[in-house]
Amino acid sequence: MGRSSRTIKALMMSHVTRIGLAALMSCIGTNSADAQSVGSTYTSRAPKNCRQIGKPSELDGSTTRICPGKDGLMLLIAEDDLREIVSVGRNRKEAAEEPAAKVWFAPFNSSETTIEWRAAGTKPFAIIQRWHIADSTDPDKQGRPNTKAILVVTRLPPGPVCHVAYVDAVANPTANELARKAADDFARGFACGKDEVKIIGARGRAVELATMR
Repeated sequence: MGRSSRTIKALMMSHVTRIGLAALMSCIGTNSADAQSVGSTYTSRAPKNCRQIGKPSELDGSTTRICPGKDGLMLLIAEDDLREIVSVGRNRKEAAEEPAAKVWFAPFNSSETTIEWRAAGTKPFAIIQRWHIADSTDPDKQGRPNTKAILVVTRLPPGPVCHVAYVDAVANPTANELARKAADDFARGFACGKDEVKIIGARGRAVELATMR
């Protein structure tokens, strides 16, 4: 009877051990798969792909557009007085209420049409976009300000939408890689309104312009 009890106990312990190991390996496999599945896809916010809201203002030419994004998200692009904002939400109202919709760079600026979406699997957690910021201290031959390029990393829902990091595209030869790493490392844990926007890599004139207040 004693031997039988010990045998049953040993079998049970062996079974529990196998279950524990299986669960551990499953977790390791899941984490590994999640890490490997982080990557980029792209959309275009070119006017032909977007829907304009209302008519451009006759006074200052300001416009508002809604553009399709990824995983049910859409982009809100608003231009006013030669300055743009880019926000993201499930609809126009949500996007307009996000912190990103209330951030304006002080100098004249515009953003490029290509949007890079960083995602874990099919769930995007950040966008990366190249902006051009006018530098009034560097005029061209016609007296118009040349622009300086900067990459802006913006975090996505769940949670608020806001700028997470800036990468000077001129001062950093590997700006795209730096922006992707910043998105992967910081976007999901970034606390909008509490954490300061991170300056990644070498600081250049574009960063100076972007952080002017």
